[in-house]
This record gives sequence, C-alpha cells and structure tokens, in this order.
Amino acid sequence: MSVLGLGAMGGVLAAAAVRDGYETTVWNRSAGRAQALVAEGAVAAPTAGEAIRGSQIVVVCLLDHASVHEVLDPLVGDLAGRTLLNVTTTSPAEARELAAWAAASGVEYLDGGILAVPAMIGQPGSTILCSGSAAAFGRCAPLLDRWGKSTYFGEDAGLASLYDLALLASMYVMFAGFLHGAAMVAPAGVSAREFAGMAAPWLTAMTGGFDGFAAVIDGKDYTVAGQQSLEFSDLSHIVSASAEQGISTEVIDMVQRLVRRQIDLGHGSDGFARIIESIKAPA
Repeated sequence: MSVLGLGAMGGVLAAAAVRDGYETTVWNRSAGRAQALVAEGAVAAPTAGEAIRGSQIVVVCLLDHASVHEVLDPLVGDLAGRTLLNVTTTSPAEARELAAWAAASGVEYLDGGILAVPAMIGQPGSTILCSGSAAAFGRCAPLLDRWGKSTYFGEDAGLASLYDLALLASMYVMFAGFLHGAAMVAPAGVSAREFAGMAAPWLTAMTGGFDGFAAVIDGKDYTVAGQQSLEFSDLSHIVSASAEQGISTEVIDMVQRLVRRQIDLGHGSDGFARIIESIKAPA
C-alpha cells in the first residue's frame, strides 16, 4: 500500500500499517516527514507518482478536496486499475465528485471517514466509515480493521462523509453545551475540571434518551404520551441565568429558537423531539 500525505493522521495510519507488516510506501510534500517512518520500515517515494506506481492500494490523506485533485489530477493515468482510498475530510458532494472522477479513469474509489483522533488509531473506539466501491472495500477491509472498526454504507460514495459530518455535528454541539455550562458556573468559583466531573456522568446518562427520540421521529408522532413537551422545555430560565452570570447566551438561544418556532406553530404540547422539524425546515 502507499500513503500520500503524512500529516497528523496520515503519518499515524502509515505507521500502523508498517507495524502490522504491510509493505508501505509513503510520500509527503515535505520529505522530512517520512524519515521516522523509513526508520520503522517504510519506503519513501520521491514523488507522488512513484508512490502510486508502487502499490495497488493508494491511501490519500491530504488537507482538503482541492489538494486531492491538485496531487492526483496529473497522475490519473498511474491510478488506473488501482484502488484509491480517500480518507481526506470532504463533503458528501465532494466525495461523490471524486468517485465519478475516479470511475471515469478506471480507478476503484472508496471514501473513508475516520471517527478517531490520531492517538486512537488501532485502539478500541476507533471507527472507520466507508462508502463507494464494494470491491474496493473488500480489498481494503483488512487494512481498515487494523486502524479501527470499519463500517460500509454502500455504493453511494457520499454516505461515509455524511455520517462522519453528522456525528461530528452532534459532538460539537454537545461540546458547546458543556463549555456553556462551564462558563455559567465559573463566576461562582467553580473550575472547569470540577464541572466536568459533574457533567460527564450526567451527559452520558442522557444519551440513553437517543433511542426514545429516534422512535418518536421515525414514528412521526410527537404526541406520544410520556414525552417532555415543548412548552415545558422552554429555556427562558437558562437564558436568564446565563445573562445574570455575564456570559453569552448564544448556545442556549439556538436551542430556544428551535423550540419557540414549533410552539409558535401551535405544537407546544408536542414532545421535545419535534424541534427536528425546525432543523429540517430552517426559518
């Protein structure tokens, strides 16, 4: 296999492959990044073209969609007949564009989304989301499962990116909520570490509610008994308390606007999960 791009993630992926006994060729714009990998047993290619020609599986881990084209467009002839595994972060539309570009040139394309930070690669909790060519996934699966638990979503090359970004969206909003809470208690002399000790078990317990929300959403019935109503979920008291603490209310304002939109449409007695309708149909 060959790895193009030896940044924080690409370098770790290549190192894991070398440790697992894969014959690994590496290339990076800044050649110095390959030195440690060569010491471990990798082969450094002086050009991206030589790296591609040296392996049947080519892994690309670059900065963005534009950089993938910048590196690969002049070398598309060398890629023909090979398997291209792109783990560069891209949008679903960009992944589909790359899949079409690859198919037109006889390249098997697999798009990958890595749900892990570099230190997690090869460890429990690392997940690799994949979509695109089924044949390419079959060839890459043994390697992918060395890096993390691989999951294949089918031939639509954009699905791995879609899942990846949707899960990251959930994570960032959760992190923003934690940081808002830490900012709220800070004026009272509570450290962020102390607050984290309270927040982690609480938020972990609350994830148990995902299945219930999902059942309501998939069932398309926000009136099911037992749900917390939107009227009860009014966050005015949290907004007020945040303002009293002298902090920004932007994080809570966002949720409050989603709630208020559904209440104003006459759905105040429906369950909290109904705010997904505000998200799906933005104001």
